Amino acid sequence: MSVSPARSGARRNFNLPNLLTFGRVVIVPAVVACLFWPDNYALRWTALGLFAVAGITDFFDGYLARAWAQQSALGRMLDPIADKLLVSSALMILVADGTIKSWSLWAAIVILCREILVSGLREFLAELKVSVPVSNVAKWKTTLQIVALAFLIAGRAGEAVLPGTVRIGLALLWLAAILTLYTGWDYFRAGIKYVVEE
Repeated sequence: MSVSPARSGARRNFNLPNLLTFGRVVIVPAVVACLFWPDNYALRWTALGLFAVAGITDFFDGYLARAWAQQSALGRMLDPIADKLLVSSALMILVADGTIKSWSLWAAIVILCREILVSGLREFLAELKVSVPVSNVAKWKTTLQIVALAFLIAGRAGEAVLPGTVRIGLALLWLAAILTLYTGWDYFRAGIKYVVEE
């Protein structure tokens, strides 16, 4: 019995790697909701737990998709979107509750601006049917962002367990911002020739 293309496509889209990516998107509002009460340590730990789960799925969705040959157009589209939603939402709520402030705001601004720039560049290049692959440095950048934000989400609750938690998080955030600038320039350099030609 043959399987219709529509059913085959649906099966390919709703595989475990894509479900993990969907899960990461669903976790984002839960993390933000928990951090609406920054002085409630139980909610901060809950937010950290949810964020850690989301960070772990970021590794496993791509790994499993490659290992099981379940890569799909939906997964390739949704994975970077899920990453950007997770990182951007966490940055904004941490700025709002005062965990990220003063000069460290610039690190958050650099990260957010880079994500907007790269998204716009990818959209333009997609119209030209040009694919810009994700580099290993960009993957390390995302990992460093997630680790930095994990320390900052623990924040005041984390200080009670590990003094200096926020300072560690801010230092890692600056390192992530530097890597973010580097990878942003990398993407821009890769795409600029197509922009100039157009």
